[in-house]
Amino acid sequence: MAAAVLPAPHDVSTTLNYYKPLGDPSEEAYRYIYLTPPAGRLEHNLGEDPHPVVVHDARGREAEFSLDVHGFQFLAHESAETEFEDEERIKGVYYKEVEELLKNVTGAKRVVVFDHTIRRHKDKDMTVPRNVARGPERVHIDQTYEATIKRVHQLLGADAPRLLQSRVRLINVWRPIAHPVFHRPLAVSDWRTLDARDLVPVQYYYPDRTGATFSVRYNPAHRWWYLGQQTPGEVTLIKCYDSETDPARLTPHSAFWDSATPEGAPHRQSIELRALLFDEE
Repeated sequence: MAAAVLPAPHDVSTTLNYYKPLGDPSEEAYRYIYLTPPAGRLEHNLGEDPHPVVVHDARGREAEFSLDVHGFQFLAHESAETEFEDEERIKGVYYKEVEELLKNVTGAKRVVVFDHTIRRHKDKDMTVPRNVARGPERVHIDQTYEATIKRVHQLLGADAPRLLQSRVRLINVWRPIAHPVFHRPLAVSDWRTLDARDLVPVQYYYPDRTGATFSVRYNPAHRWWYLGQQTPGEVTLIKCYDSETDPARLTPHSAFWDSATPEGAPHRQSIELRALLFDEE
């Protein structure tokens, strides 16, 4: 069988949407989800600060990137699941595949996949028209440090204090579904180019709980990467938390618009799993 022909690397000049406050900059950043804000509060106070960036293509250089140095990693990984239509099969088959993958890659002894998100256009056959503008995407990290610890307690209960004595990581596993990604690829930023002052905790208020993510202030030092035409046989690992402070602790990420997306390219479909990793059983 002939070897697969890889696409030539394609760096993209695009726009990413960073954080700026709406109103009083000393007020906490927040958003209410399915919940009416208290009197005097907006639904959210998250402003938009779009900036031009270059997203560099890692195609052909995949092995150069690692979770502990950069905060992200690209891997070839085939799955027995291809459609991702059946929730029970996703949890019964794909979760287990990802658990084994993460153990093998990171050396973690225990992996707890706790949720997943599938993103696909309502009309899966709809293709991308040419020269249609798209708004900039928001740069973020899925959990703050404190929110990750809270998540461990929520999921592991009485076992949480013991597990929190070991190394704890939160890693997202992002995979295209059905076809390579042309429309709205995923960009990840090198941890080494991030300043701690760039991170802005955002409180998310739900009817039954409060969560928190990081939004990100613009910094011209940020260096962005993606895997050009990433296929369903490839995954991007995204670190969102690490209890150890010497390695990369997280990576900002965002979808982005590529003006060179071919006419007729299918809309992106993807699945993203979130997992807690522990160095103790």
